[in-house]
Amino acid sequence: MARFNTRPTRPRVTSPVKSSGSTARNHQGAVGHLRDSRSELFLLAVANFVSQDTFHEDGEARDSRFSTLVRTLAVEDPAWTAGLLGWLRREGRMRTASLVGAAEYVKARLDAGAVDGPSGRRVVDSVLLRADEPGELLGYWISTYGRAVPKPVKRGIADAVRRLYGSAALLKYDTASRGYRFGDVLNLVHAAPDPAKPWQGDLFRYALDRRHHPENAVAPASDRVLAAHRALMEVPAEERRAVITGPGGAERLAAAGMTWEALAGWLRGPMDAAAWEAVIPSMGPMALVRNLRNFDEAGVSDEVAAGVAARISDPEAVAASGQFPFRYLAAYQHAPSLRWAYPLERALGHSLGNVPSLPGRTLVLVDRSGSMWSPLSERSRLNRADAAAVFGAALALRAADADLVEFGTGSSAVEYRGGESVLRILERFRNLGGTNTVEAVRKHYRGHDRVLVVTDEQASFTHYGDVTGGVPLSVPVYTWNLAGYRVGHAPSGSENRHTFGGLSDAAFRMVPLLEAGRSADWPWNG
Repeated sequence: MARFNTRPTRPRVTSPVKSSGSTARNHQGAVGHLRDSRSELFLLAVANFVSQDTFHEDGEARDSRFSTLVRTLAVEDPAWTAGLLGWLRREGRMRTASLVGAAEYVKARLDAGAVDGPSGRRVVDSVLLRADEPGELLGYWISTYGRAVPKPVKRGIADAVRRLYGSAALLKYDTASRGYRFGDVLNLVHAAPDPAKPWQGDLFRYALDRRHHPENAVAPASDRVLAAHRALMEVPAEERRAVITGPGGAERLAAAGMTWEALAGWLRGPMDAAAWEAVIPSMGPMALVRNLRNFDEAGVSDEVAAGVAARISDPEAVAASGQFPFRYLAAYQHAPSLRWAYPLERALGHSLGNVPSLPGRTLVLVDRSGSMWSPLSERSRLNRADAAAVFGAALALRAADADLVEFGTGSSAVEYRGGESVLRILERFRNLGGTNTVEAVRKHYRGHDRVLVVTDEQASFTHYGDVTGGVPLSVPVYTWNLAGYRVGHAPSGSENRHTFGGLSDAAFRMVPLLEAGRSADWPWNG
């Protein structure tokens, strides 16, 4: 018998989102597959905007499920949970969910008397990346658990305050509309200034005075931004428009940390083309993207618009902004002028940089059922159906040979040409009612090398078994879950059946890895 000259056995390739082996009814009444608690929390977290209803799950039930999972895993698996929350705020780009998760992490561990694993202080600090977020997290804690703020929360917020509080941040975020101003946060967490930042002590005292003694608050004379801002505020109202639209006006606005939101109030008049053109140079790329319609309505010049177009479509700027691809879709749908169409198409393409170039034949199935049409959040016009179509079209365009299919109650091919605009292809997708995923797979699978399904996984009842039953086990099936519901439409985690989730393209990194025969780990461990 041969001992060494044998054919190697293919390793068992696994992915992190794993089925538990148990089944349950999904929201359509069909039998689906439950996942282990870590997988359930991950898929929910990367799609959870907090306090937002979805088609099948109201915001309160969804938030309760999220908090319960975090509290359980904070005690049972603190290192994993801490890793998830830090990643969720950074690469996952889910701001509110990560803040809520950090607060619940601390509460659960204090209640359980847990001492092992990452400290609550470290976890709180890890999710606070913007200067308004210490107040947000504090507001959540006090509204949920009362004014007795525990040390891990105080110390984590204090660490973040030392990193984040500066003069520009104070001008942008320390406004009367906030429930917890910078001064409130400083008082509640007893944050001392960073010894490495000698100017921070004066800034903290000024923030406290702004909150508690505004009539006596005087900005530190040594702070250039605050001094420039004070000088602008002292300009008589009738002279302000001439100051900022004249020579050097744009530079004065930038030096004073004047945001576009504050400018309209300061001018005490409309934001006309001249006002926009003065503040546009100091606006960030995503602020520009959100205001394209305003630029058009004000009549911003073509020359200035060309500069805006170059900035919003710059690949480095897109990467640095860390925005979801569907943000550019929203801007495209909202901005009336064709002068923004190509820059937004380019920006969308840059934001989909993780979409792999898949060899062989690929079947891409995009869920356009009724449950996919609810808005992503109460402030968004975007829905999961269009997000799914954008991702599916990008996959098809990048693949060597792909069949792009939309499905609901029925299913049909979506025609496209190589090199065509993703936004143009999106216009061909329709609303298709129910969720007959099984039938779509059975109808359109024709010996493809892989199948990718972009969906909320709430498949309709069928006698044919799970949605991957019509695909041989030797062929990988990837489910991309965009909603985070509890019950999945198929097993996952091994045997060429894999699930990932979220509203960005980051999950696509797993596909080439798995097809190379390498198991995939959680993204913060990879």
